[in-house]
Order: sequence, then C-alpha cells, then structure tokens
Amino acid sequence: MEQNQERATHVVYEKDENGQVVIADEVVAVIAGIAATEIEGVDSMDGGWSGEIITMMGIKDLSKGVSISIEEEHVSVDLSLNVKYGYSIPEVSKNVQDKVAQAIESMTGLNVLDVNIKISGVVTPEE
Repeated sequence: MEQNQERATHVVYEKDENGQVVIADEVVAVIAGIAATEIEGVDSMDGGWSGEIITMMGIKDLSKGVSISIEEEHVSVDLSLNVKYGYSIPEVSKNVQDKVAQAIESMTGLNVLDVNIKISGVVTPEE
C-alpha cells in the first residue's frame, strides 16, 4: 500500500502574500463526527460493518458514520447515528444538525448547505 495516498482536499482560503489553506475532506468529517457525539442523547455514530471492524481492531475512527460532499465552499453532511433510549429523536436530530453546521462553519469557513441525519438504532441502557 502506498504511504503517500492522495486525499481529497479543499482550498478554503487563498491569499497572495501568505499562501493558501487546504483542508482535507476527512478533517471536515472528523469535525462533524465529534460535534454530533457532543449532543446529549446521541449514543454513538454508526459506521456500518466496516466501522465496527475498525473499532474492534482498537482504532478510533472519528469520522465513522459521516459522509460529506464538498463543492466549492459549500458542504453537505450525512450522519448515521444511534440515539439513547428515552430521548426525543426529532429534538436530538435538530440539536445535532445545529451543532454540526456551527462547528464546520466556524472551524473551516465552509458554508453548510444541509446536515442529513439517519437514525440507525436506539440504544437501551442494558446494551
């Protein structure tokens, strides 16, 4: 496997005298994942079977369950998450949407077009 693997990046700021700022798309996904898990009622992100294998190997994948699409300076985010039992799914989802959009916009300068939420499961205290 080649170590210098090409990653998707996006130029967020360009200035003649200082150069440019380039952010890897994976960084935006990590920001979204961290912001989402900070919301009360969110149990975890759901990365599907591949995310579970990575977790079993002891590797922390902060972008698990996050898919992003960046065009120019606009980003769309898709999140797949598990909600704790007893919490209002619409309320938790709205809080996640607000927090993720705010985090991405303040940290990267990108404009968030939408934050789409897929509830993959409800986690009970016994789980």
